[in-house]
Amino acid sequence: MPDDAVPLVEHLFRQQAGRLTARLTRVLGPANITLAEDAVQEAMMRALRTWPFEGVPANAAGWLYTVAHHIAIDAVRRDRSFGDKTDAIVAEIARSGTTCVPDETGVGDQLRDDELRMIFMCCHPEIPRDSSVALSLKTVGGFSVSEIARAFLADETAIAQRIVRAKKQIRERCLTLDLPAGRALGERLDAVLDVLYFMFNEGYTAHQGEELIRRDLCMEAIRLGRLIAGTTLSTPHTHALVALMALLAARFRARVDEEGDLVLFDDQNRALWDEGLIALGFRHFDRSMSGDHVSAYHVQAAIAATQARALTPELMDWPLILELYDQLVAIDPSPVVALNRAVALAKVRGAGEGLAAVERLGRDPKLRHYHLLMAARGQLLSELGRASEAARSFEEALGCAGVSEPERRFLRKRLALQLTRRAE
Repeated sequence: MPDDAVPLVEHLFRQQAGRLTARLTRVLGPANITLAEDAVQEAMMRALRTWPFEGVPANAAGWLYTVAHHIAIDAVRRDRSFGDKTDAIVAEIARSGTTCVPDETGVGDQLRDDELRMIFMCCHPEIPRDSSVALSLKTVGGFSVSEIARAFLADETAIAQRIVRAKKQIRERCLTLDLPAGRALGERLDAVLDVLYFMFNEGYTAHQGEELIRRDLCMEAIRLGRLIAGTTLSTPHTHALVALMALLAARFRARVDEEGDLVLFDDQNRALWDEGLIALGFRHFDRSMSGDHVSAYHVQAAIAATQARALTPELMDWPLILELYDQLVAIDPSPVVALNRAVALAKVRGAGEGLAAVERLGRDPKLRHYHLLMAARGQLLSELGRASEAARSFEEALGCAGVSEPERRFLRKRLALQLTRRAE
């Protein structure tokens, strides 16, 4: 029995499930996404049952592709709802099953196009964003309902309901895989990028739970971003988003220690940063400079690029980062952006000015119970030698909702340090 059969099936499911589902959905119609998903799932189950005993096919991806099409044909023949269209649909599935078959060198242009169209349909403005994310991860990313639930720390039933509602909206509104044109295409692209950005952020900093990082979620967002960036649909801000995600993802290994605890940016071992992702980020950052419009993604990518260029904390160009945050505040005047600017301000003009900015932000109802504001306040008070006040801020941060376990352990360590200083 080949030892590598099960891991290979799992790998192929993650890599190929979305492409196969998108291909079958194109043939069956978006109203039948579930049938397409079931056919792909059954093909994977057959691989798990047969490959360990019969061996892995030379073209494993192609095997899954062909079997999924045969399963879809059987399902259509059994399903009376297709009526007099059954023979035509079966013929089209059979034709599809003999074209664009993936091999070990990659996937065909048609499969990439199907996947791209599926992403754009999942992100249709008629579908709420939380449902768009869940549907995208399920149908395009190959994530299971349980994996999506774990990623968003949500109940599996709630995630399943989001997906069901999204599919219902696709059926009721007769949404298609056709790409919109003109201004509508730009608006849809913006929606797609928003979903990918949300997906990446959820993976990059988990709001609750044991894991600070959910790498699979982040890498799927990057993969889909690169898929779009490699087409004629791409825009400068598409490249800017891919650059931002790649540059941030490059720090994965350095952001937590061997125990899974949070490591602050200045304390990270830069030797652990992923040079391949950094190079990818800079390539897309260069491509993002081709347009006249500067988006929030551009500025955030520029901040991440500035940080990536610093070989040591001492070489960090904090004045430039502060200037970039000033630009970002002008584009996106959100409280969280303002908080990040306050941290940069402290690096440039001292903890006193940074603390004053944080105190002003503390009066904003949206940040009043935000643990990162309390943590930043505690850090600045600590730098100013005000240990008792710093301890109270760290205590308040621990009492806030949405604190991940790695963050909680970090805050406890900071609190203990302030209590020791206060006692001295």
